[in-house]
Amino acid sequence: MDSGALLDILGNENRRRILRLLSRKPCYVTEISDYLGVSPKAVIDHLRRLEDAGLVESHVDDQRRKYFHIARNLRLEVTLSPYSFGAKSAYPASRSLDIEQCSHLSLDFSVGADGDVSDLAGELDALRDLERELSLAQRWVQGRVADVQEELADSLVADGNERLYADVLSALAGGADGPSDVADAVDAPVDVAERVLRTLSEDGLVERTRDGWQIAD
Repeated sequence: MDSGALLDILGNENRRRILRLLSRKPCYVTEISDYLGVSPKAVIDHLRRLEDAGLVESHVDDQRRKYFHIARNLRLEVTLSPYSFGAKSAYPASRSLDIEQCSHLSLDFSVGADGDVSDLAGELDALRDLERELSLAQRWVQGRVADVQEELADSLVADGNERLYADVLSALAGGADGPSDVADAVDAPVDVAERVLRTLSEDGLVERTRDGWQIAD
């Protein structure tokens, strides 16, 4: 589901409280109603929205009582700074993912307990520690991204478009070599990308070669 739609759904406090409750155990409507202090009808409406979004599923027990539970793992990330705003949803990677493929990430961590309760509990604790450390690293990276964007923007011509210029230069550094590639990278129309490339070229910051646009030496 689109991350914007997820933000809309999770913007409701009662739906967030329902998910918090279901993260502890599956519940039926009356349980949720008592926990929230709202009518069963309101709970059913919230659950329908969550089911439609694929966040919640239901099953019926032997006594034909309908229980609701969280359907899948999901991470929703929101980034907001003076230079960017974005939201993205991320689902767990395949078990076959080789973490060593992440060239900028080095983990001193062995994955795959053998099923013993003690080993599994130990791995769970270690993974939670790793999750906290990755969160700290992500915050550090986000701070550095904002700092570097500001430094780069400050070094460019001050005409109100410094942030866009910085994004275009970053796109070129990342391998974009044509107006359409740059436009996709900075989420702007192609004609805007072309105009920015011309402006940066006039300032001697980029140049057009046989292989396409690149940052000037």
